[in-house]
Amino acid sequence: MRALLKFSNAVDWLNSLIGKYVIWLILASTVVSGVNAVVRKVFNVSSNAFLEVQWYLFAAAFLLAAGYTLLCGEHVKIDVVSSRLSKRTQIWMDVFGFIFFLTPVCAAILWYGVPFFLRGYASGEMSNNAGGLIRWPVYAMIPLGFTLLLLQGWSELIKRLAFLQGLIEDPTAKKVEKTAEEELAEAILRMAESKKSAH
Repeated sequence: MRALLKFSNAVDWLNSLIGKYVIWLILASTVVSGVNAVVRKVFNVSSNAFLEVQWYLFAAAFLLAAGYTLLCGEHVKIDVVSSRLSKRTQIWMDVFGFIFFLTPVCAAILWYGVPFFLRGYASGEMSNNAGGLIRWPVYAMIPLGFTLLLLQGWSELIKRLAFLQGLIEDPTAKKVEKTAEEELAEAILRMAESKKSAH
């Protein structure tokens, strides 16, 4: 179990690292959207490439952060029934869900998603829209995102089994930390302050 917990810690670290930086893709998507709107209104010029870049960035943020979201326990849950059950029963429900739902779904999506990406990459598939972009970079987000989600699911499974054996504390207990949005806002404020002090 110690080796499995080391694997779990490594997966947690990887998804934490990705989650810390992937939020910048949302900011980039917002900036591209704003620039596209201004250019379209002021210069009456636009391109489908601007729209597709936004979709690509949002898809990357959504898919790459799925594992991090699971790590933070922020996926949507229906707690009406489970909140009335004992902690051990809740943990066993999670174990069942990770084994019989999350793992097979992720495996199925990877089974179809990897060849889908490889075909797009080999063919150099382009968007059908005028001025559209090459498609394989966004196709790559499917296997990457679901691999990270699957790994995090296994990490959560390991932690819950370790908890049931009394080896670790409750892995579902919320840690009071700053959200990614709060960290992003603080980083932007720090950058603004450093620019002010530089002038």
